[in-house]
Amino acid sequence: MPKSIDAAQLKAMLGDGGEIALLDVREDGQFGEGHMLYAMPAPYSVLERGIGDYVPRKDVRVVLVDDGDGVAERAAARLAALGYSDIAILTGGMAAWAAAGYVVFKGVNVPSKAFGEVVEVTNHTPDISAADLAAMQAAGEKLVILDGRTPEEFNRMSIPGGVSVPNAELVYRIHDMAPDPETTVVVNCAGRTRSIIGAQALINAGVPNKVIALRGGTMGWRLAGLELAHGETASYPPVSAAGQEQALKYAADVRARYDVPLVDPDVLAAWRDDGTRTLYLLDVRSAEEFEAGHMPGARHAPGGQLVQSADKWCGVKGARIVLLDDEASVRATMTGHWLKQMGWDVHVLAGGTDTSEAGAPAAETLGVGNVATSTAVQLAEGLAAGAVAVADVDLSEDYRAGHIPGAVWGVRPRAADLLEKLGGADDSRGIVLYSEHETRARLAALDLAALTERPVSVLAGGREAWRAEGRPLAASPDDPPDSARIDYLFFVHDRHHGNDQAARDYLAWEEQLPAQIEADGDATFRVVV
Repeated sequence: MPKSIDAAQLKAMLGDGGEIALLDVREDGQFGEGHMLYAMPAPYSVLERGIGDYVPRKDVRVVLVDDGDGVAERAAARLAALGYSDIAILTGGMAAWAAAGYVVFKGVNVPSKAFGEVVEVTNHTPDISAADLAAMQAAGEKLVILDGRTPEEFNRMSIPGGVSVPNAELVYRIHDMAPDPETTVVVNCAGRTRSIIGAQALINAGVPNKVIALRGGTMGWRLAGLELAHGETASYPPVSAAGQEQALKYAADVRARYDVPLVDPDVLAAWRDDGTRTLYLLDVRSAEEFEAGHMPGARHAPGGQLVQSADKWCGVKGARIVLLDDEASVRATMTGHWLKQMGWDVHVLAGGTDTSEAGAPAAETLGVGNVATSTAVQLAEGLAAGAVAVADVDLSEDYRAGHIPGAVWGVRPRAADLLEKLGGADDSRGIVLYSEHETRARLAALDLAALTERPVSVLAGGREAWRAEGRPLAASPDDPPDSARIDYLFFVHDRHHGNDQAARDYLAWEEQLPAQIEADGDATFRVVV
C-alpha cells in the first residue's frame, strides 16, 4: 500500500537533497491551471507510456499528486504493478498544498521558463521590441534574425527574414551565420524564454557581435500589428572548418568559466551499472543526426528544447544527466552550462558519442498486457447492428475536430463517468475504445474492464485505421463542453489561435515568474553572471 504524506512532509522531502519523482497524475489542463514548482507532469491517461524512461529507477521515491479524487490511488496501483516500490500520495492533493500556504504555479515547463526569466533579470539580457526590429529591417541595417525554436515551430510561423537555428545550435553555427562582428544578432522564439536563453548563450560564449533577444517573440510581433511569415524553411548551413574552429574556442571557454564537467566512457559505463542513482542519457544533436546513429539506451533531447522543458525528459529531481554530442561537444557544453545553473548534476561525455544504433526508438508503454481488438469493419458492423457502443478516449480537441459518428468522449481518470455515457455496467452491448494511436485506448480499457463485465476492446490502428478506409468522421465544435476538457490548458493554447489578450496574458505570466520563484523557495537555480 502507498504511504500518505501531508504538504509539510512533501515540502521537506523536496529540499532534503535526495532523489524524488514528484508526479502530478492529473490531466494537462488540470496540471497547467495550478501545480508545484517541481511537479513532473504524468497524466493518468498515459501514465505507463514512457514511464520507464521518465522514472527509470524503480526504487526511487515517488510521490503522486492529484485533486484528492482518488486518481493518485489508481496511479499508485498501476505503478506498484510495474515494480515501483517506494510510493507515497499527497493527502488532499493540490488543494491541500495550496491550503498549507505553499506557492501554486500556473502553466507548463515552469522550472525551465522561470529559469529563463531569472537569467534575464540577473544578466540584464538585452532585448528589442518588434517595432524597433522592423524599423532596423526597413532601414537595411546589417542584422540576422535567428529563430531558436524547433524547425517545425519555425515552419508554422516566423519573423519575416528569419532563419531556423534551434538554440543548441546557435554557438555552433554563429560564425557562419554572422561572420562580420558588425552584424547584429537577434534571437527570437514564440514568447520570451528561448529568446532570452538563446541570446544569453551567445553572450556567455563571448561572440563579438551585438546580441539581443526579440521581446515577446512571434507573439510580440503579432501584437505590434506586424505580419508573420508562414511555411518558411530557411535553416543553417553545414558548419564550416572556420566555424567549427571558432565554436570549439567558445565551448572551451564556457566549459572552463562555468565548470561544465566532462566524463569519460569508462566512468559512464560504471554509472550505467550504478543502481543507486538515476541516470539520464540525453543526446542533444539534431533529429537527423540522432536517427542516423546514437548510443544504445540514449534518448533524443535536442539541447534547446531540453533547456526549455527539462521536465519533459527528466522525471526525477536530483538525478544525474549525461549529455551526448558529436566530437566537438559544442551543443552539449552550451546545454550543460544552462542545466548546471538550473541545479542539475550534469556532465558531458568526452570524445563524442557511440553511434551504433540507428532509428528513433519510441517510448515503451509498460504493463498494458493483452487487450482485445476490433477492426474498423467489425466496429462499423457492430454500430449498425446496435451491438456495440464506442468511445473516443483521445484528446478533446481531436474529438471536436472529428470523431467516429456515435462515439462519446471520455478520459481514463473518469472511467466511471465514461461507462455511464456508454450505457452503464449492465448494458448488453460491447464497448470499443479508440484513440489516434492505440495507447490511450489500451490504457483506458484496463480501467473500464475493472468496472464492468461487458466485453471491452480497442479499435486496431486507432482513428487512423477508420479514416484510412474512407469512413466518415463527425465534428462537434462545442462537444465536449469546455468545462469537461480537463486535458486542455486554455490559457496556453488560446494564444496560438489569434487571441491577442491570451497572448498578452501569457507574456505577463512569464514575466512574473521570478517573484513566484522567490516566494516558493524551492528553486535550485544558481545563475552565473
